[in-house]
Amino acid sequence: MNAIYLVIIAALWLIFAYRIYGSFIAAKVLTFDKERITPAVAHNDGRDYVPTNKWVIFGHHFAAIAGAGPLVGPVLAAQFGYLPGALWILIGAVIGGAVHDMVILFASVRHDGLSVGQIAKKEIGNVSGFCASIAVLFLLVLTMAGMAVVVANALFNSPWGTFTVAVTIPIAIFIGIYLRWLRPGQIREASVIGVILILAGVFAGAWVQHSVLAPYFTFSLTQLSIMLTIYGFFAAALPVWLLLAPRDYLSTYMKIGTILALTLGIIFVRPDIHMPALTQYINGGGPIIGGPVWPYVFITVACGAFSGFHALISTGTTPKMLTNEKDILPIGFGAMLVESFVALMALIAATSLDPGDYFAINTTVAAFAKLGMEVNELPALAQMVGENIAGRPGGAVSLAVGMAHIFSNIPGMKSLMSFWYHFCIMFEALFILTIIDAGTRVGRYLLQEMGGVIYKPLKNTQWLPGILITSALISAAWGYLVLQGSISTIWPLFGVSNQLLGTLTLAVGTTMLFRMGKARYTWITICPMIFMAITTFGAGYENIANIYLPVKNYLLATITGIMMVLVVVVIIDSIRRWIELSRTSAENSVPNPVSSGK
Repeated sequence: MNAIYLVIIAALWLIFAYRIYGSFIAAKVLTFDKERITPAVAHNDGRDYVPTNKWVIFGHHFAAIAGAGPLVGPVLAAQFGYLPGALWILIGAVIGGAVHDMVILFASVRHDGLSVGQIAKKEIGNVSGFCASIAVLFLLVLTMAGMAVVVANALFNSPWGTFTVAVTIPIAIFIGIYLRWLRPGQIREASVIGVILILAGVFAGAWVQHSVLAPYFTFSLTQLSIMLTIYGFFAAALPVWLLLAPRDYLSTYMKIGTILALTLGIIFVRPDIHMPALTQYINGGGPIIGGPVWPYVFITVACGAFSGFHALISTGTTPKMLTNEKDILPIGFGAMLVESFVALMALIAATSLDPGDYFAINTTVAAFAKLGMEVNELPALAQMVGENIAGRPGGAVSLAVGMAHIFSNIPGMKSLMSFWYHFCIMFEALFILTIIDAGTRVGRYLLQEMGGVIYKPLKNTQWLPGILITSALISAAWGYLVLQGSISTIWPLFGVSNQLLGTLTLAVGTTMLFRMGKARYTWITICPMIFMAITTFGAGYENIANIYLPVKNYLLATITGIMMVLVVVVIIDSIRRWIELSRTSAENSVPNPVSSGK
């Protein structure tokens, strides 16, 4: 099959979904009020609550939600063939992911920028609030660990890639200072400067790789894992305007620009999809994902279609920057659809590789030898890239190779294969690091909220000791998992926890709709909630029974079990609350005999 057909179908479908379904939910279900004062305006403190330009917020929000999920997930799910992943990306993002993101962002704005746990407490009750907070904390730690593992696997022993990614940090700080003090409000000007500097960093990386500086940017997996943990600490502790916001929105230019370039490359090159629609691994036994296509394609694609992690951004940093409720549609619903398009482009790039080359990259050398497959272009691709690309599981490297392969097939670009590969590695790492910095910051918010119950000063987001302590705790927690785990153990756990939290969030959103008197519209959240609950509980059982217990990994099995119990408690508590609200609504709708004159 030619990839261009998928691109056209996806673009038309997502535009239609935004214009029709997104607008329907915005106008009829949530009914935004552009005159309502938002938390950013009401609590402007210059650190966390900061009124921000709509497009800067879109850039931050998109960058924060679009981490490794839309890039790595679809690439790993390609093991089952291109069709299961493509269908779930396009359908799931519209009926599940975008609805989830917009509804919970709206809920947080209406609840003064509170987190998922606090919203659950107010909408459902104390038990659900506590369970939701614990579930969010678990997911944050697992998500950051999963993202960091992918970055470390892509950058170890790669001075070009490491330098290119590292240089984006001082660039972001410079742009933050530029917009804050040097040239306030000059967003376009700062954007041009920032993007030029980032592109210069990619070119400079090529020089670094072949200079005396190369050893200073060559790190092992362990070293990179520690460095990423330290980065997470500073991203959580520094003011949002200094590192997180400018880095995220600059990254968005690179992300959207690269995806548009990839889209044009696919249209121009018209690559064939070499992976079959369905492979022999749909029933399980695959070398990358051991389980069957159901339920594993749904938890593996993750953020490309539906993601509970998005709720942490939609109730974390984003609602504290919005200045108009009308912006919730493009930011909450629109950003998710853009992410699904990114996921589909990633799937196309990976499946354009020869299947033998794809599996050789995404499995260990020993595992690939047992498959009985032969590599095709891999030796030539490795030579053009200038690095050994076999046996680097995690999805990031195979995606970069696939993207670089498409770009290099444009006339006159063949000699730039190495540049395109490292550019794509930088592009992926930027995606992932933005989710690490935003996620770690949200974890800091959550720890301050929860810790404030025990020690009141922790709730004060301006109290520096509290900021430093909670930032260090959340960073150390996920950093420990990175040092102990691998992509094969962390990603399945992240996938299940991620979708379980999304299920929980939909239950919270449904409760809010009942309370608002919108019971007739609750199908928009209840339908995806039921589907994700059944699917993800199935995946959780598979993980425990077939992945963790056989190798006596009791820690990960226990975490999975706890997450499942927490979500069950919240769903049951939510149903109780729905019945209660429905009865109250019915009673209020009965005419009063006295007032009616009867």
